[in-house]
Amino acid sequence: MTWDDGNAYLEEMTPGVYAFVQPDGGWMVNNCGVVTDASGDAVIVDTTSTEKRNRAFLTEVAGVSRGPRIAVNTHSHPDHTYGNGFLPETTTIIGHQHCRDGVLRAGLAATHELPADYGDLVVRPPDVTITDDITLHLQERPVELTILGPAHTSHDIGVWLPEEKVLFAGDLAFAGGHPIFLDGSMLGFKRATQRMRELAPEVLLPGHGPVRRGEQVLELLDRQEQYVDWIAALAAQSYAAGLTPLEAAQKAAADSPYRDWPESERVVCNLHRAYAETTDYDAGHPLNIPHLWSEMVALNGGRPITTHA
Repeated sequence: MTWDDGNAYLEEMTPGVYAFVQPDGGWMVNNCGVVTDASGDAVIVDTTSTEKRNRAFLTEVAGVSRGPRIAVNTHSHPDHTYGNGFLPETTTIIGHQHCRDGVLRAGLAATHELPADYGDLVVRPPDVTITDDITLHLQERPVELTILGPAHTSHDIGVWLPEEKVLFAGDLAFAGGHPIFLDGSMLGFKRATQRMRELAPEVLLPGHGPVRRGEQVLELLDRQEQYVDWIAALAAQSYAAGLTPLEAAQKAAADSPYRDWPESERVVCNLHRAYAETTDYDAGHPLNIPHLWSEMVALNGGRPITTHA
């Protein structure tokens, strides 16, 4: 199966290391990872947004291992954590301290913002939290949990296999859609992209989109840096002209070099973050998805933001 088939599939990235890829990669449709060892145990990277999707993921995990001994949450967003509640009780979930805080704070609010058949969700935050890099030692390979935020969020973790040069990037990488760094940092997102480049991964699993290999990895990272530079330049020009982030996004929409990328409504979120980081702009409200939902709808031509979850 491939990305173009439109169905979720398991792809072996290197022997014993897998990507669970979910097209179309939009809102609430993310990717997960599986790292196995000779004992039969698995370390999984993230979970999914719905009961149905997570049960499908766990079925694939069971096909290549005895099941997940450890799960790593790359960040707190619900598309990567709502499936935590379907993991076995014996699975230890690891995440950043701010990830745990974010999961508990957000609860199931996203189910109201993006209606879908989520199933019988149970909020389960990480059991073990970290604030510095750590290494998990499997029988065949080390698995490094590297803190790369603030970027997409305040607390992003990259999962790096140094011997195989495989990177599970979480939402530090989007292949084929607009990135979003509203909950993190525009400048930090660029730094995280540069740090990922320094690792020189040979295979990279983005949080959304197909697996990237070889030159595709560099192409993805190059485009992300170019995207951040475009947002920064647009923010500087638009703020100087007295435009709000929404007005700037609406004015730029027709001529945007990224107008064909999915989830273009995220531009207004990214401009809010850029304004806040690079000017004296004060939004007057918290910079988070719920507060900017109406602006994303407006940028989307008044049409509701939807998910295929």
